[in-house]
Amino acid sequence: MNEPLYEVSSQWLHVHFKEPIAFTETYGFAGTQGSVNLEAILLKPVGVASKTLLVFMHPASTLQLLPVPRELAALGMHVLCAASRYPRNDSALIMEKVAIDLGAHIRHAKQVLGYEKIVLVGWSGGGSLSLFYQSQAERPDIIATPAGDPADLTQAGLIAADAVICQAAHLSRAVMLCDMIDPSVRDESNPDDRAIEFDLYHPANPNQPPYDRDYVAEYRRRQLARVRRITQWVRETLERLKRSGGAELERGFVTHRTLADPRYLDATLDPNGRPARWCYLGNPETVNSGPVGLARFSTLRSWLSQWSIDDSRVDGLACAARIRVPCLVIENEADDCVPQPHARMLVDAAGSRDKEFHVIRGASHYYAGQPELMRQAAVLVQQWLRQRGLAD
Repeated sequence: MNEPLYEVSSQWLHVHFKEPIAFTETYGFAGTQGSVNLEAILLKPVGVASKTLLVFMHPASTLQLLPVPRELAALGMHVLCAASRYPRNDSALIMEKVAIDLGAHIRHAKQVLGYEKIVLVGWSGGGSLSLFYQSQAERPDIIATPAGDPADLTQAGLIAADAVICQAAHLSRAVMLCDMIDPSVRDESNPDDRAIEFDLYHPANPNQPPYDRDYVAEYRRRQLARVRRITQWVRETLERLKRSGGAELERGFVTHRTLADPRYLDATLDPNGRPARWCYLGNPETVNSGPVGLARFSTLRSWLSQWSIDDSRVDGLACAARIRVPCLVIENEADDCVPQPHARMLVDAAGSRDKEFHVIRGASHYYAGQPELMRQAAVLVQQWLRQRGLAD
């Protein structure tokens, strides 16, 4: 824990490539005129050279303000915080295109910046993305999105990373939504029409924590059923638009009440060190209907690609089973976002012969107010990389 600390410099990067598009799906210059423009921030310790680059990417977030990448850079590592074409707006996000974007960043890092080794660091939702990318870079087989649109990863020239690290990572966005969506909603067009006995936040709900095991099982069944009802509507609507032959190719919609996971109210469910009635976004009851809930705003194609439990290819367990490079999985023991079993499930599923699992005791999802635990995690990453010749 007595590693030297370095001053960190920041460099803005621009990655550009041509891509034919059927219609504009992102606002502004970033996704128009048949081009994709990506941004990234390169964090480097001043005066320290390296041939290895740690690459962070989240499907919809920009990570340069996350404290962990800067902490790794302060320890002497070169870190790239790469953004997809959907920064801070996942309403039209297509996961297959995000993989193409990540590939473009890695290609730029090797061919333009001169890095020889690449380590994918999947934080939170970036974990399943990193595993998805690596599985397709090692053995590509996807040629279209779940909606049937072209997205040929077999011809995308994806460059495989030399190692994958999953830190505070969950199984997938689709799994998280399925575990969090509110099953009390009976009418998707009227979120006030709810079954009280399955509304965790309604004071008249006779079911209160700690929840009965049979109640939780029925609750989970109803969550899955709601997701599948929405998916069925999405498929029917998309097919109707295709049959019409007109210029309307896509449609946006709202999914109400998407954060009602019993784990956040009942600390006996998948227990860890997280506080009850709290989650990574704040009060879960407020988040359930707030504007930043999972899948709150979505297009038809995006729903199938990132939110449908039956259609999304970004399945952390299935993708982990396909990778062969060294893999490190870190669980934050008091994670107030990621369910406790997910980290162990990921490392158990990994097809890598060289794989390790570590737990940072007491750490929350963002290490908020926990600088010593963040340093512990960063040093763990550094030592693991050194043992594999991936850090100076």
